[in-house]
Amino acid sequence: MRKEDLVLMGFVRGAFGIKGWVKVQADTEYADGLFDYPVWWLGKDDSWKPYTFENGAVQPKGLSAKLQGVDDRDGAEALRGLQVAVPRSELPEAGEDEYYWSDLIGLSVVNQQGVVLGKVTELMETGANDVLVVEGEHGQRLIPFVGQFVLNVNLAEASISVDWGLDY
Repeated sequence: MRKEDLVLMGFVRGAFGIKGWVKVQADTEYADGLFDYPVWWLGKDDSWKPYTFENGAVQPKGLSAKLQGVDDRDGAEALRGLQVAVPRSELPEAGEDEYYWSDLIGLSVVNQQGVVLGKVTELMETGANDVLVVEGEHGQRLIPFVGQFVLNVNLAEASISVDWGLDY
């Protein structure tokens, strides 16, 4: 499976217990949304491996999951830091003006004055709204992902236009 065919859904935080369960930080709309996918792809860069999801539970600080073939703490700990992804083909279509976070990562962010503020490196969930983390030559910017500031997302042109000044 190529990385381009996968959508990042979170990462493995480490081992959970002694029977091969892993702690997962999921970047999904619902805490247990990742449990809907029977096969998880774990990896980094261009090295990905499929794991069959066996069981899971929602924990106070994320998820715990049992993956087929990971049967002890050492095996679970070996997965620490790997990203968790699912095939894009298994995801439902995003609605109008809805985006998967992974589709926004790497997009250029340009303000109304034509200044490139940088690229989206990650998104944060704050409770009130999601926030774009933008890194560029002008430093890091945290831009609320709301219509007041995000004017247009153009996936085809890999850009986001924003109403956000350099002095914000």
